[in-house]
Amino acid sequence: MVDLEPTVVDDVRKGSYGKLFHPDFLLSGKEDAANNFARGYYTVGREMADTVMDCIRRLADNCDGLQGFLVFHAVGGGTGSGLGCHLMETLSAEFGRKPKLNFCVWPSPQVISSVTTSLRFDGALNVDMTEYQTNLVPYPRIHFLLTSYAPLLSASKYKHEQMNVREITVAAFEERNMMAKCRPSMGKYMACCLMYRGDVTPKDVNAAMGTIKARRDINFVDWCPTGFKTGLNYQPPTFVPDSHLAAAPRSVCMMSNSTAIKEVIDRIDTKFDKMYSKRAFVHWFVGEGMEEGQLTEARDDLAALERDYDEVAADTKIDADEEEDVNEDSLPN
Repeated sequence: MVDLEPTVVDDVRKGSYGKLFHPDFLLSGKEDAANNFARGYYTVGREMADTVMDCIRRLADNCDGLQGFLVFHAVGGGTGSGLGCHLMETLSAEFGRKPKLNFCVWPSPQVISSVTTSLRFDGALNVDMTEYQTNLVPYPRIHFLLTSYAPLLSASKYKHEQMNVREITVAAFEERNMMAKCRPSMGKYMACCLMYRGDVTPKDVNAAMGTIKARRDINFVDWCPTGFKTGLNYQPPTFVPDSHLAAAPRSVCMMSNSTAIKEVIDRIDTKFDKMYSKRAFVHWFVGEGMEEGQLTEARDDLAALERDYDEVAADTKIDADEEEDVNEDSLPN
């Protein structure tokens, strides 16, 4: 656990969850990043990066079979965005092709637990971290995944709203269960990985998949019409004492690669354009070692990413049109 602000880590160290962490791996700086990416990436954060990487190397050396890395960070502040970005680049350089799963903004313990259940418990259909990358990322740049979780029931509702396997599967595809604000019905899925926990059988899962495939509002790209990967683990969901969610006998966590994520990117673009048109706060970034041109480059990269998602959704349509033209040209007169 790392934060450039010392009081945050001190609160964890003294709190009820302090004993979950080894004291050597609770790291804090002397001054915060002041919600400034450049401060976390170039100046204050970089001074602490070597210490953080030394701890990561020690932990990696103690692993018998290193699967990959789970990184939890916010992107609105300076530490999570700036130092987090620097650490991700360093991990990629030092650990090569090991998978790295990022949980950004507001990590959910239920989602994270579901993602790693197959590594920790036996199950009928287990999934490891390498399979996420293999099955969910068709192209290197198209790697921004949507997650959803079901059931999202409070303790008061759970007593009279217990959901079966089909119902939690359908709920996982609904907008209200998504961990990012977007409309999945407005995009196309390239791949889906559903991790079931608890009282679930393969027969129930197959029946639920049949229901999903029959729905017209769940669209897949033409080149991957049935891109489902399922994991099944009999360990029931675990809930922390302060959780607002009720303890359920079964749950499903879905990780999907969908063009609907473009909505999230577009919102970021719009907010950036409004602020950058007035050069709001630009001097704070430039003053910490960043060049103004890097901001416009980052904006152009996001625009290119949106075009990449558009092209992925349109790839097959173009290919089909070209094939039709070829077939028409080959017809005898």
